[in-house]
Amino acid sequence: MCGRYILTATPEELAALFGYIDGEWFPPRHNIAPTQPIAIVRQVEGARRFALVRWGLVPGWVEDPRKFSLLINARAEGVATKPSFKSAYKYRRCLIPASGFYEWRRAAGSAKQPYLIRRPDHAPFAFAGLWESWMGKDGSEIDSACIITTDANRLLAPIHDRMPVILDPQDYAAWLDARDNPPGAVEPLLRPAADDLLEAIPVSTRVNKAENDDPGLLEPLEQTLL
Repeated sequence: MCGRYILTATPEELAALFGYIDGEWFPPRHNIAPTQPIAIVRQVEGARRFALVRWGLVPGWVEDPRKFSLLINARAEGVATKPSFKSAYKYRRCLIPASGFYEWRRAAGSAKQPYLIRRPDHAPFAFAGLWESWMGKDGSEIDSACIITTDANRLLAPIHDRMPVILDPQDYAAWLDARDNPPGAVEPLLRPAADDLLEAIPVSTRVNKAENDDPGLLEPLEQTLL
């Protein structure tokens, strides 16, 4: 599961990491929530392109997005076969830049404790994502995306049993190039991150409210809970 994440890297840092040829300015985000605009990198006519899309995948065959379930995540185990994801997995894969994500752990007899999961060096990385472009009969359009999840690694397992798929930079090209890399070729990439790639930091429950979006959300709690 991945229901909130952060993107605090600058547009210049992301362009250098992901190699897209154009982009838009966007502010640091400390609590990105479903249905909000998110940054993605996709391949269009052989070139990497930056785009802002809705977080919550809307397949092209949906008649009314308002009556369709919100698909913010796609489980790696069924992404190749489930109707909502299989076409995007075959033809429309993307990178979703992130600087970290949140996950919640329930301790016995207490409320869930949020954790910020990020690289120790705070460097940005990429979730494996899928994107779609939906068009209504009235000409309205929605570009959207979702994050692929897999089993948790050893670090995340005490907090949650799922985690986003985090791609190695050396695999970005294969993931984006759907023409030369069909689903079977990229399936091995849908694996948990290395156990030492990330750190887990307990943070304030202020992150529970999507309207809170400020640098203070990243401040560690004084106590060590994990």
